[in-house]
Amino acid sequence: MTTSESRFAEALIADGPTPEYPGRMRRFGQLVGTWAAHGSRLDEATGEWTERDFTWIVQFILDGRAVQDVEVVASDTHPSGFETVATAVRVYDQLAGAWRVSYFAPTLGEYCHLIATPYRNGLRQDGTGTDGRPVRWNFTSITEDGYTWEGWVSDDEGATWHLVEHNEAVRVH
Repeated sequence: MTTSESRFAEALIADGPTPEYPGRMRRFGQLVGTWAAHGSRLDEATGEWTERDFTWIVQFILDGRAVQDVEVVASDTHPSGFETVATAVRVYDQLAGAWRVSYFAPTLGEYCHLIATPYRNGLRQDGTGTDGRPVRWNFTSITEDGYTWEGWVSDDEGATWHLVEHNEAVRVH
């Protein structure tokens, strides 16, 4: 790693949550770590479900005021041995009392912006997908060692929802 890369990582990554609002930071902070995930995704054009395995790495950033994750998959062709598929940045907005979420998956052409709030024993993220349809992403069954995540989409402005993705993960580190 070059000095510039090292300084960038040092400036971005935080050791932990900001002490200013620890309870709020715990919402996504409980996911900080490395996860082995198995997911299935619906191809809406064909109706076929595709399964995949990936690693999800989550870390505090921006002096502990945000959480960023990266989704990586094993790759025989990439020099690092893995390919980064997507990233999400989740920033707590203390004025709104909610989390602002931006998700980017450039190779898939997916870009979403959502607002996250507590939901039952998990987290609900509501927003708009790349195609303009409402999306809802729910983290449920969050424990120290695992979580379930589901992605939903609506074709009628939120009157009804259908499942398009389901992931389950176990903590690795």
